[in-house]
Amino acid sequence: MRGLKGKRVIVTGGGSGIGRAVCSRFAEEGSEVAVFDLNGDGARQTVRMIEDAGGKAHAYTVDITDRKAVDAAVAEFETGGPIDILVNNAGWDEIKPFLETDVDLWKKVIDINLYGPLHMHHAVLPGMVRNGSGRVVNISSDAGRVGSSGEAVYAACKGGIISFTKTVARELARKGIQLNAVAPGPTDTPLFAEVAKGEAGEKIAEGLRRAIPMKRLAQPTDYPGIICFLASDDAGFITGQVISVSGGLSMHG
Repeated sequence: MRGLKGKRVIVTGGGSGIGRAVCSRFAEEGSEVAVFDLNGDGARQTVRMIEDAGGKAHAYTVDITDRKAVDAAVAEFETGGPIDILVNNAGWDEIKPFLETDVDLWKKVIDINLYGPLHMHHAVLPGMVRNGSGRVVNISSDAGRVGSSGEAVYAACKGGIISFTKTVARELARKGIQLNAVAPGPTDTPLFAEVAKGEAGEKIAEGLRRAIPMKRLAQPTDYPGIICFLASDDAGFITGQVISVSGGLSMHG
């Protein structure tokens, strides 16, 4: 893709799953990647994979719910040069009917899925404004577009990220900054594996497979193409958009 070589990229949640696949693809395109993850071992493993393939990457153990930790990691990466691209991928959920949840679970879900990306935007965007350019790709969810049983608070956060993306895309368009969102459908990741445990979880997983027109769960490797495209020069006139990657489970005009 045009314009990714030499770009400096932050990917949150880059220590596994979709995030790791995205980090690897950016590195293949010639970008320098900062892997942010709460799991430092996972982040370092991603970096080793990239370096073994001849790419350039750095690992940062970061809790995105901690603003001071976010600021420190962003500042450290910025010492090597401007940040060109931000991918907010980190997320977490626990599948439960809303009436079986409690305030503690709400807080954890909101802190990770909503406040975490807000911290990242607030830390990274000022530098992009100063530089007069930048790309942000926010990983939302189809749960934020159409809802998802057992994920009420998570869906609320992901719907909020969609609205936030559109709003900031409007605010910063004249500053040379573009923001877009990618909305994954059900994906075969370590988080999904936790959800799919036990008889009830297996039923959920099988029901999703049947409902997806392409008759399979997404794989982490199904996402890097669209994410890197939105960060590339090939998407130079695209901002404020939401693209579902769900095998046809949801189809939006």
